[in-house]
Amino acid sequence: MSRLRSVAAAGVAAATAAGAFRLLTERVRSSRWRRTNHTGEPVTLLEGPAYVLGAAAGAMTSGPAGVVAVLGAGGFGALDDLAGDGASKGLRGHLGAAARGEVTTGFVKVVGIGATGLVAAALADRRRDDVGALDTLVGGAVVAAAANLANLLDLRPGRALKATVLAATPLAAGSAGPAARRAAAAAGAALGVAAPDLAGRAMLGDTGANAAGALVGTALLDASGRRGRLVALTVLTALTLASEKVSFTRVIESTPVLRELDAWGRPAR
Repeated sequence: MSRLRSVAAAGVAAATAAGAFRLLTERVRSSRWRRTNHTGEPVTLLEGPAYVLGAAAGAMTSGPAGVVAVLGAGGFGALDDLAGDGASKGLRGHLGAAARGEVTTGFVKVVGIGATGLVAAALADRRRDDVGALDTLVGGAVVAAAANLANLLDLRPGRALKATVLAATPLAAGSAGPAARRAAAAAGAALGVAAPDLAGRAMLGDTGANAAGALVGTALLDASGRRGRLVALTVLTALTLASEKVSFTRVIESTPVLRELDAWGRPAR
């Protein structure tokens, strides 16, 4: 029964995300949702809201924690997508601007996702007797860090979606209860919008990428205690700090296995 519920969560998420993308691209004409990708071609950011709607629909089958994580991260990501000026880049850039007294939309996003991540962790832990306040605090940091890392990967068609599916699938297959359903919803929504993303017609943007990472992070909380959360936070923090010094794209393109996986599914050019 648990496995069937996970499959159902993935199916709901995929169908909702795909349907929402079609509807949004037909109805929304605002140029604020358009960007130019790394090849100079126009893309739509409406994939992001579509992912959020699909992921939230799938996460509803597992209680409020996943929904809060998705809507919180997606909402603050949308703020940065629509109102950000791009003057400050990366976590260090936003924190540096804040230290100078400049409050960027990126800084607001960092604080906002941190707060909603903590709420999501508290909701996920409320019925657990094996975790305490410190574990929940670490859990909130895991959700926020996962949201940020997913966004750092959204630089090439399909990359962030593939990372979401690769991270979520073991959780969905190897866990039970809310963890499995939240992970399944994250992967299902990714599959629902994969086609336009891989084709280079759309991208997640901060809206979708932050939501995807936050939902996977919340699923991880359900499947782990203090040790697992500390390990996850250490890895996520290390990768985030590394991104300030090293180009993930350069590493991927110089590693044959990663390069092939990264390019898989994209049309030949």
